[in-house]
Amino acid sequence: MTGNIVDIDDLSIHFETQQGPAFALRNVNIAVPRGQIIGIVGESGSGKSTLALSIMRLLPGNAVVGGGSIGFFGKDLLKLPIDEMRALRGTRLAMIFQDPMTSLNPVRSIGHQMLDIQYRSDIARGAKLTKAADALKRVGIPDAREQLSRFPAEFSGGMRQRICIAMSLLQKPELLIADEITTALDVTLEAQVLHLLRELRQELNGSILFISHNLGAVAEICDSVVVLYAGEVVEQGPVFDIFDRPQHPYTRALVECDPARIAEITRELPVIPGDVPNLHAIPEACIFAPRCSSAIDICRRQRPAAVAIGKHHIARCHLLGGAAA
Repeated sequence: MTGNIVDIDDLSIHFETQQGPAFALRNVNIAVPRGQIIGIVGESGSGKSTLALSIMRLLPGNAVVGGGSIGFFGKDLLKLPIDEMRALRGTRLAMIFQDPMTSLNPVRSIGHQMLDIQYRSDIARGAKLTKAADALKRVGIPDAREQLSRFPAEFSGGMRQRICIAMSLLQKPELLIADEITTALDVTLEAQVLHLLRELRQELNGSILFISHNLGAVAEICDSVVVLYAGEVVEQGPVFDIFDRPQHPYTRALVECDPARIAEITRELPVIPGDVPNLHAIPEACIFAPRCSSAIDICRRQRPAAVAIGKHHIARCHLLGGAAA
């Protein structure tokens, strides 16, 4: 099968708060083709996790979908009855959460939790345990069968993250959402996990949505990258275009802040000047203009439209549309 696993069309989400609505995502459009790893990057608060949770329909109670759709094989996930949505979670849709220390039930053994995930399967209990042990072994956990009787508190943060990855892969989902999964891992384990994700893309015949602050990891394993800033997609395109030829000033600033690009030893890390905008009062102009050193007058008056740079590369910036002239 070819085509897109997920089509996010004009998605807008806000949260009702005491200070008024906080506009977390605005008019987001993202396609996730089958067989690809799509990277989602941006500063904290840019809407990355909100995007992931909206696909899984796990948003908190104060979240309001202001518009748009999330297409999954012809069905809008936002409009599915809750029982149908629950049937998709853990089978065709799976998510690895960013905090392995709170993702597992502390009072149930690892084996019981991996059995719970397979409750829809009609195979025997012994076969389910074997399948669980095989999944643990696949992510590099030694003596996998013996580990099933242990509890989360008996594992380190990195081992718990591996367990979470194994659990998400048990039913071979068509879309795997990995939300900051390398945060609790050391450099060696991170490399192993990234290698595992590359292999799983082929094995699952599906797609991976890879959310990360680690630009090096994104550049290493992703096919395409979506750059989010304060709830808006400011640029998206093939990974080589995003990192080698970034077009939006925010994307360029993110790339320049990557510590791996620092050539000389220094005590100061590069930063993007200014603060992220207040999500309660989104300006009608370019969202990045207050922090952009290249901003011109129109940037402070009008929101830019998407400009096509290449076949699959777009960016929202007035400087790309001839406004500078």
